Amino acid sequence: MNPYIQTIKDAYSGYWQYLVGEVLQPSWHNYFYWLIALSLAVWLLEIIVPWRKKQAIFRQDFWLDGFYIFFNYFLFSLIAYNAISNVAVLAFNDFLSLFGVKNIIAFQIQSWPKWVQLLILFVVADFIQWNVHRIFHRVPLLWKFHQVHHSVKEMGFAAHLRFHWMESIFYKTAQYIPLAMIGFGLEDFFIVYIFTTAIGHLNHANLNISYGPLKYLLNNPKMHIWHHAKTLPNGTNGINYGITLSIWDYIFKTNYIPTNGENITLGFKDDEQFPKDLAGQMLYPFVKK
Repeated sequence: MNPYIQTIKDAYSGYWQYLVGEVLQPSWHNYFYWLIALSLAVWLLEIIVPWRKKQAIFRQDFWLDGFYIFFNYFLFSLIAYNAISNVAVLAFNDFLSLFGVKNIIAFQIQSWPKWVQLLILFVVADFIQWNVHRIFHRVPLLWKFHQVHHSVKEMGFAAHLRFHWMESIFYKTAQYIPLAMIGFGLEDFFIVYIFTTAIGHLNHANLNISYGPLKYLLNNPKMHIWHHAKTLPNGTNGINYGITLSIWDYIFKTNYIPTNGENITLGFKDDEQFPKDLAGQMLYPFVKK
C-alpha cells in the first residue's frame, strides 16, 4: 500500500482509539478529563469572584465557546489534523532523504535533566507562538482567521479556545522544525500542555488577577483583556501578544495596559457584520474578500 495512504488510515484509526481511551480510561495523564477539570475550576472562580459582576454566569456565546473547547482540543484532530500532520511529516522526511538527511536534530539535550528539557520546550514554543500571533495581526489574510478569536464580546475562560481550526495548522507548522531541531516532538511533555492550557483559561477568564510581580513573566487577565480591546493604540495592529508568557511583550515593547480594562469594549472594527454562528465563523475567512 502507498505509504501516504497507510499513514492516513493509521492516523484516523490511531486517533480514534486514543480518543476513546481518553474518555473511557481516566488517568492522571488524561487530557480529556484535565481539560474538563481545568475548565470547571476556572469557571467556578469566575462565579465566586467575578471581575465584571454584572456579567452573566452563562455569558454571551458561552455554549458556542464550550463547543470550540472540545472541537479544537480533540475533534479537529479526529476530523483532519492528525492525518494532515502525519502526512506532512512523512513528506518532509521524504524530502530530507533526497539529500541523505535522516533527521534535523541539531542540539542533543536528551541527556539533560528532564526539568531542563521541559523548560526549554516551554520557552522556545512560547516564543514561536508569540511571533506567530504577531503575524496573525499583521498579515490581512491571516487576520481573517484570527478574527474568529477576536469576535468574543464578553470574556470568559472558554473564549481561550474559540479560534479557527486553521490557527492550529499555522502554529504547529511554525513550531515543528525548531522543536524537531532540538529533539522535541509536539506530542510530548504532558505537563507543559496542561500548564499552558490553565494559563490560557485564566487569561480569558472574568477574573481580576495579575499575579503581582509575576505579571512581567506570565500573561494574565488584566493584561490580556487589552489584547481584545476593540479600540487599539494609534499605529498598531495589536498589543499584548503573549500566549503564556508576557515577558516577550515587555522585551519587545508591545505591552499596553493604560487603565483598568474591566469594562472596555471588546472586538474589532465592523465586528457587527461578523458571523455569530459556528458555520459562518468557520467559512468566513474563505469567503470574505
